[in-house]
Amino acid sequence: MAPTATPPPHGGLLVFQPLKRRHCAECRGGPLPLLVLEEGAPRCLDCADLGHLVFLPRGDTALTRRSREASALSAVVVRFNRRRGRYERQGVLVEETALALAEQRCLADAEARRRRRARDARRRAAEDVRFREAFAREIGRLFPGCPAGRAQAIAAHASVRGSGRVGRSAAGRALSPEAVTAAVRASVRHTETPYDQLLMNGVPRPEARRRIADGVETVLEEWRLREAA
Repeated sequence: MAPTATPPPHGGLLVFQPLKRRHCAECRGGPLPLLVLEEGAPRCLDCADLGHLVFLPRGDTALTRRSREASALSAVVVRFNRRRGRYERQGVLVEETALALAEQRCLADAEARRRRRARDARRRAAEDVRFREAFAREIGRLFPGCPAGRAQAIAAHASVRGSGRVGRSAAGRALSPEAVTAAVRASVRHTETPYDQLLMNGVPRPEARRRIADGVETVLEEWRLREAA
């Protein structure tokens, strides 16, 4: 950001899209896609108590106006344009309920539904990323010997939305040790043992599992006791 430039009048809270990598001075999280300056120090939206707001890009004047009118808390998002030497509005942050209400009032057509679906998809994608990371951390806690990259791969496979895998079960979403262990066991079964080859050779699934059970438990016990390299 350019400290000598003056942000545009905003009539309320101001949020910045930084041009450089910035981290929150409070929680140290980052890099930050959006930040608030408090006493000259950057804060992430969560630490600035704005994390519950959603971003509405500029472009639809009526939707922006109605969203801000319906939102008890809102902020203007700006970014510095180096070529023009000034801050420019990028959109606003508003409450999600206010945005939904404004969309209903402004547009009841397919375009409004498309925007809502796109926003929901982004929200679900962000939720999936957070859940996948939490699942991987729980794998690391239960199995400290599991390599970090492997834990991430297991979490990604187990937590695919709509897959019906253990990570999407109620127990999996609650990060129960039993569900997390089941996901790790399944990965070990397919990767560290000849289980898949046995199935391809016509061995019945129960018998194939019986043959490789000791090998699976050996790997799991090693990962439980051994710190990752």
